[in-house]
Order: sequence, then C-alpha cells, then structure tokens
Amino acid sequence: MVKPIEPATPKGVLPRYLHWTPVILGALVAAALSSILLAFGATIGLGISSTAPTWRDASAALWILSGLYLIIQAALSFGVGGYLAGRTSVGLVAADSTEIEHRDGLHGLAAWALAVVLGVALAALLGSATLTRSGNNVSSARTSAAEPLLSYEIDRLFRPSRRPANVDLAQERAEAGRILLTSSSHSGMSSEDRTYLAQLVAATTGLAGPDAEKRVDGVIASSQSAIAKSRRSSVILAFSVAAALLLGAVIAWAAAGIGGRHRDGAPVPHWMGAQGSGGAYRREVA
Repeated sequence: MVKPIEPATPKGVLPRYLHWTPVILGALVAAALSSILLAFGATIGLGISSTAPTWRDASAALWILSGLYLIIQAALSFGVGGYLAGRTSVGLVAADSTEIEHRDGLHGLAAWALAVVLGVALAALLGSATLTRSGNNVSSARTSAAEPLLSYEIDRLFRPSRRPANVDLAQERAEAGRILLTSSSHSGMSSEDRTYLAQLVAATTGLAGPDAEKRVDGVIASSQSAIAKSRRSSVILAFSVAAALLLGAVIAWAAAGIGGRHRDGAPVPHWMGAQGSGGAYRREVA
C-alpha cells in the first residue's frame, strides 16, 4: 500500500480543490513547447497556406501532413503541460482514488485552457501588430484584401509589353483586386465588372480591346482557382486546429492523471498497458 501524502492544510480545514501554481506552470510549458514545434514545422515547410503565390502548387498530401503535424504537436505540448500540472499539484488524503484522479485531471484541463488562451492572445497581438504596420505603410484606399492572395494574378493583369517609368498602379491594383474577389461568388463576376476591368487593363497597359478581354478572362479563371484552393486550405486548417485542441484537452486530462500517480508513487492505469505488482491500485487512508 502506498502511503498518501499528507495535506498541507490545517486539520479540519478543507484543502483547495485547484492549485493555480501547477496550472500556470503546465500552461506556460505547453505554450512554449507548442511555439517551438510550430516554428520548427514552419521552418521545414509544413504549412498549408501562405501569402506567396507558389504555395498553391502544394499537393494534397502536404496539406494532410501539415494538419497531422498540427495535431501531433498539440498532443505532445498539452501532454507535457498536463503531466507537469498533475505531477506538481499537492496530493490529498482520500479514500476514493477516483476523486484524486478527477482532481489531477482538472489541473491538467485547467492548464490546457490557460495555454489555449495564452496562444490566442499572442496570435491576436501579433496579428494586430502586423495590421498596424501594414496600415502605416499603405493607405487602406490603395490596397485590398485580394492583394496577398491574388498578387500574381493582378501582376499578370497589369503587365505591359513596355513598362513606362515612374507609374504608380496602386489604386488600379486595389480596385482590380476587389473586382476579382467577386469571381468566386455563386453568380460569378458580372458582365459590367468584366467590361470595366477590360477597359481598365486596356487603358493602363495599352493593349487592344480584344487582347485586354482575353487577358481578363484568363486572370478571372486563375483567380477562381486560387480562391478555391485558399478555401480548401482554410477548411483543413480550421479542422486541424479544432481537432488538435479537442485532442489536447483529452491528453492533458490523462497526462495530469499520470503525473498525479507518479507523484504518489503509484503505477499508471491498466488501460495504458502497465500492470502494477500489487494489482489494481487504490489510494486509501491509512
């Protein structure tokens, strides 16, 4: 029989059910490890979306592999964080081992929740800083949301046979980008927008009317394909993030239970394949 750890609270006073020091420690470790693994994945090219035009040539296998890596890194990060939260929490004397396991699991779940909140807050800060820096460089009236996604298509649209010197096409590019975004709607780009876009290209590049219309048609088709691929990658990314977070919560709970058992000198549960020499373990009051 394993001797339980005596509570640090005075006799007759109920101990706290949740201790925040182990929770914060587990959350910080999980967030740090997750950041390292995500940075490593991005370094070796495991990314299912990018602002560069070449990412659209990525195969479906790379999209799936990137999603699996996102799930695996979340499982590893939250597993380590949950284990530390359970391992460093204060043990309690209890007749029912299930209650102790639930308490340890709650520490792991709290560490998971805090790590998720920290990750979301950090991502929001980085995104806000990026938008602020971009807003300071370019006026919102001279850019559009289509520029990162359809930058290559817009380049093709306004590519002249002989580029004049010192010509600023920022306003035209922004307007064309907003028009091209409508090509992915259910009804597609309207004939009025197509005609206007062809006129804009002809006036800017010096192409003849039929040549400008031909170029516009080709760019519209390319834009539709690019937007469709972007949507597919967004769906895969959203599903991978949701699956990773849900799996991380389960693993954090289980890992915290294992950490609590190691803290009390007990074997891991039978469903994990480890059998204690004394059979089923039960933490009992001496």
